[in-house]
Formats: sequence, C-alpha cells, structure tokens
Amino acid sequence: MDKKEEFKLFVKQNPKLLKYIRNGEMTWQKFYEIYDMYGQEEEAWKEFLSVGATATAAATSTFSFNDMINWLKTINFDSVQTGIGNLQRVIGMVQDLTNKDTKEIKKEEYKPRPLYKHFDD
Repeated sequence: MDKKEEFKLFVKQNPKLLKYIRNGEMTWQKFYEIYDMYGQEEEAWKEFLSVGATATAAATSTFSFNDMINWLKTINFDSVQTGIGNLQRVIGMVQDLTNKDTKEIKKEEYKPRPLYKHFDD
C-alpha cells in the first residue's frame, strides 16, 4: 500500500480531522504533509485527535444513501410543485411589466425594388 492510501485509511479511522478542514483551520495538503513526515504515531496528531467536547457531531456523522432516501420520502412534492407554479406566475408577471415599458423599434416597411434597377444604379 502506498503512502497516499495509508493516509486515506488514517483519515477514515480519525474523522475528527474533518472538523479542522470544515472550519478552514487546516487543509488536506497540510494534514498529508504531517502524515508524510511523522506518520501515525507521532505527537503531532495529539492536538488534532485529542478527545474533547469541542468535536462537532457533523464532523463525525456521515450522510449515507439510506439517509438521503429517507429524506426524499419526507418531501411533499405537491407543495414543491405548487411553489414552482407560483414562482413561474410571478416571473411571468415581472416579464409582462418589463416588456410593457420597452418600446418596440419600428422596422422600415419593405419597398420592392423597381424591375429596371438591378444594383442600386
């Protein structure tokens, strides 16, 4: 197993690292550099992996496919469709109001060329 795959496994085993990524305190590149230089068993990981009350539930939880399916089941699609219909009506009304304000530019009427003129003589 190469170093990158070992790092991925290390991150999966330590989901607390996600908290620092989401907060913007660290980047994956910085974490990988620490892992590359010190490995798994170094004191460098103590500050990131310390057990404390500051760990967020969002960092340790995962959103699985089943969770997504259950979330989709709770959506009332009739109300979504009604909301979209209302939004379309509002957009149509705004378009009507803006179109009335703009004046149409009249095009010149078509005048056929006389038969005896060929190239604007």
